[in-house]
Amino acid sequence: ILGNPCLYGATGGRLHANGTAGERFAVRNSLAEAVVEGAGDHCCEYMTGGVVVVLGKAGRNVGAGMTGGLAYFLDEDDTFLSKVNGEIVRTQRIESSVGEAQLKGLIEDHLEKTGSPRAKQILADWDAFLPKFWQVVPPSEQSTPEVMPEAGEPAKLAASATA
Repeated sequence: ILGNPCLYGATGGRLHANGTAGERFAVRNSLAEAVVEGAGDHCCEYMTGGVVVVLGKAGRNVGAGMTGGLAYFLDEDDTFLSKVNGEIVRTQRIESSVGEAQLKGLIEDHLEKTGSPRAKQILADWDAFLPKFWQVVPPSEQSTPEVMPEAGEPAKLAASATA
């Protein structure tokens, strides 16, 4: 429902779309927060800030050139890691209560603003869906509370992102 390249260079605001975004969603996003239910190729390319949540499938080349901000992707079919451009970013499961609260809060807002059946389904079975989310983390965000594991917890990095 969103064309190419929605949120290009966004400097603020919030977007909740009860549908899929086209290619190059949130390219050069610097401060906007967004929740969509799918995205095309090159999502979050050259992103420098903000937060993006994708509650469905994403295309290839996710996070290419991403130097700031955070992104969360639901991966129900274990195909997401093959779509990430790992030259700069790393991928990990949600490791901190702050990151979990950020993600859940954005999905709750999405449900409130859009009435999304997808958001309702995820929130109704949160404990089952949370482990299916990947967090895309550029170097500038690696020591933020949303990313850092709780004290004493081991990091849950994706093996392919650390090579």
